[in-house]
Parts: sequence; C-alpha cells; structure tokens
Amino acid sequence: MTSKVTHIADGILNQLKSREKEMLDFLEELVSLESPSRDPNSQYQILKFIAEELKRLGFYTLHVPGKETGGFLYARPLNRDKSKASQLMIGHCDTVWALDTLKKMPLRKDGQTMSGPGIYDMKAGLAQIIFALKAIDALNLTLPLTPVILINSDEEIGSKESKKAIERLAKVCERAYIMEPPLGLTGKLKTARKGLGRFTITVKGKAAHAGLDPQKGASAIVELSHQIQRLYAMNDFDKGITVNVGMIEGGVSPNVIAPESKAVVDVRVLNKKDGERITEQILSLKPTLPEVEVYVEGGIGRPPMEHTSGNRMLWKLAKAKGNLLGLKLEEATAGGGSDGNTTSLYTATLDGLGTTGDGAHAQHEHILLDDFPVRTALLTLLMLAEAGDN
Repeated sequence: MTSKVTHIADGILNQLKSREKEMLDFLEELVSLESPSRDPNSQYQILKFIAEELKRLGFYTLHVPGKETGGFLYARPLNRDKSKASQLMIGHCDTVWALDTLKKMPLRKDGQTMSGPGIYDMKAGLAQIIFALKAIDALNLTLPLTPVILINSDEEIGSKESKKAIERLAKVCERAYIMEPPLGLTGKLKTARKGLGRFTITVKGKAAHAGLDPQKGASAIVELSHQIQRLYAMNDFDKGITVNVGMIEGGVSPNVIAPESKAVVDVRVLNKKDGERITEQILSLKPTLPEVEVYVEGGIGRPPMEHTSGNRMLWKLAKAKGNLLGLKLEEATAGGGSDGNTTSLYTATLDGLGTTGDGAHAQHEHILLDDFPVRTALLTLLMLAEAGDN
C-alpha cells in the first residue's frame, strides 16, 4: 500500500514538473492582470480569465458581482456525484498593489525566484488550484470529495462582501484548504491565526478659546490621550493579545480647545475567550474628564482560527503527504487573518498552502520557483485524500 501511495505521489510531482513552463506562463498571466482590492473592473478581468480555465476543466462557474468590489467566483464540476461530500478551496485575486505597479515593480525571474506584485500573496496559490486539477485529470485520478472553489476579490480588505458565501460553503464542506502563502522561507503551514478586531473611539469635548477662556473648554484630545493609555494597558504579549492605536485625529485649530477627537484601534487575539474579554473592556470605556463624552464602535470582525480537532487532523494529514514529497513540514501561528478564520468556525481548515516565498505586501515580493510544483503536488495529494484520512 505504501509503495502504491509513494508511486502516486511521484507521478503527481513528475506530472507537475513536466508542466513547469505552462505553470509559470499561467502565473505570469495572473500577475500581469493587476487586480487591486478596490478596482472592480480589473478584478472582473482576472476572474473571467480563471473562470475560462476552469470551464476548460469541466467546471460550472458563477461570477457573483459585488457592490464595491469585483465579487467572487464560485466553481464546481459540471458532472458530479451528488452523494459525495465536498471539499472547499479558497483563494483571493485581489492584491494590495495599485494599478500600474508593474511599471515600477515588473514581473521578474531571477535564478530560482520570480517576483512581482501579488505573486506570493496570492496568485501563485490560484495557479496551484488550476494545476492540481490538471494533474488529477491528466493522471486519471479520482477525487473522493467533490472540489468546490471560491475565489474572492475582497480578502485584503476584510472579505466583507464574500464572507456570507464563504460561511455557507464551509458549513456544507468536509474540509477547507486556504491557498494563502505559507509562513517564511521554510514554508510553514498556518495551523492557527489570530482573530482581528477594529474599533473606533470618538471623543466629544467642548470648544473654547485656548488663550482667552481655556478653562471653559473640555479637550477631546486630552481625553483621548487618557483612553489611549487604557487601551495600551490591555496588551498582553505573553497571551498573544495586541491592542494598537494605529490612527488618531482631532482638533480644529491650535488656538481652540479640541471639541472632537478620534482613534482607530487594531486588536488581535489568539482565542475567542480573549476576544470577548477585550471587546467588552473596549466597549465599556468611560470618560475620565468632566464635560466629555466617549463613544465606542466596532468588534472582532475575524474570529481566531484555533487548533480545533478538525484542523489538527488536516495538519497531520499534510505532514504525512509532505513526507511523500520529501517535505519536512512545520506549522506556525499567523498574526494576520484570512478567510481561514471564517471557515475554521464551521469545518476542518488548513491554511498557508500556497507557494513558499517572501515579501507579502512589500517591494521584494517573490516566490521560490523550485517549490512551486512541489507545493502544488502537496495540494493535489490533500485533495485526493479520503474524508477523515489522517
């Protein structure tokens, strides 16, 4: 049995390596189709390109437009056994890069790296989905679970328009594979992620002339400074709790006691319990000065992706499949969030299945070319795993 499994793994890897040029050409096309999060027209182009490729593979595709973004692409096989359980592959086509970034940050192949805007986060992962399916088709392998694909265009800005669709699919799928890039140059899979919260603190004070009648005013800026100290006291790095005041604004003029101020706060937590506690503390903030009002809005938008039993099962499965490919996989907790935070609430989830590289959201964004077919082979083996296989 072991030799048969090894033979299949070798066959998949060899198939993908033989198509390396085709894979790179496809990836180059994805990167050349620039698709910033807030530009629906550009996103329509890349979603159309991917949909056409999936149709050639025998998939039914549906593009659901968004109100403020390009929406999302849903795909599943045209001919499917409805008695089979499903497995979900999720990726996003949006990037943090503005249109025309390629003019100053061109797609470049340098030795064993390929760089370009969005290549690591996460257009390589999108290409992996396509070529995993192509390898399965070419080798006449049978998927035990029906592949369902969702590619959204708003992940980098919180997946607000695609979240409901992701939730619905996660609830009916046996497992979810998230094609975000792995962590670090060693390619650690993401088996946990912090939850993310966003809060806005608005302070209403009382204006007065700073020279003539300062005592008649109530400074919203001074009050906000007290609230910021309270917020920073909530940090607990040992528990993985971070509370960061990332933006502040306020006042109308240097010679006026500030009548209003505002702060935007980023919160990250490792578990639901801490998220609930920090949320309660922030929403309960009260003024320290007289004649001042404090208003708080917000909450945890992306709950933590925790070490559930289903998630641990998929991690063990990935380690075993990685061994067949000569990969000694490691795991890590990511400080940022992804759509895996959402799917993990409803189904077994494994994140970070993209291609090894570095520089997400940075000028040196790149992937390691040697790892591209290997990580695609890993995804292929995971897709071919039986339900409950570990």
